[in-house]
Amino acid sequence: MERKIVKLQGLPVDTFSFDEAIDYALHHNGQVVTINPEMIAYAKKNKDFAAIIENADLITPDGIGVEIGLKILGYNVKRIAGIELARRLIEVYTADNKTIALVGAKPEILSKAVENLKIQIPDINIIYTQDGYFQDEQKVLSELNRVKPDLLLTALGSPKQEIFNNKIKEILPRTLAIGVGGSFDVWSGVVKRAPVIWQKLGLEWLYRTVKEPKRFKRIFPTLPLFVINVIAERIFRKV
Repeated sequence: MERKIVKLQGLPVDTFSFDEAIDYALHHNGQVVTINPEMIAYAKKNKDFAAIIENADLITPDGIGVEIGLKILGYNVKRIAGIELARRLIEVYTADNKTIALVGAKPEILSKAVENLKIQIPDINIIYTQDGYFQDEQKVLSELNRVKPDLLLTALGSPKQEIFNNKIKEILPRTLAIGVGGSFDVWSGVVKRAPVIWQKLGLEWLYRTVKEPKRFKRIFPTLPLFVINVIAERIFRKV
């Protein structure tokens, strides 16, 4: 399967459906980036981070903002929620008897997430865990290099998790590494996902902002400015 990539604000985005993205990931190791407007905004200010995204092996549209941006540019691409992509990858890798590592979040969050995953997916083979509050990154990288997981999930927040996974890509070329943001919080049960109707309407970001007001500064003005920039991109394309 070949990648079908489009550009959004100068950055590549894969146009796979959910099932196609899963299939592609299973046959191609490397780094998966679940891109959102905040990451695009940061990449526009940081060339090194932009390069990491550009060199990723799979870049999925995570969040309604990216879906809207792509539609403005004329691309009918559906968003792929990163938490759903990661969960499905866990299930498929487990079915294939492959190994999994989790890095990130608070110790108690990570512990509870692992506990719940083992209950929900009894055959899961988690061979390594490390909370996100480590001081010696090289030690963690060395430990991962020693156990060589097939699938690595990092919940370190962006851009830290993308930078970390880019390093993993260099030392573990046969590992699939994906940044999962706050997914461990949800899997631990500490944070609840938005009701399904909110998810289907693409308003999960609004639900989470209402539940976690501290997210407001992160979303605004980034999201509206992103939409404005994409509209400008569409206009200048026609000029």
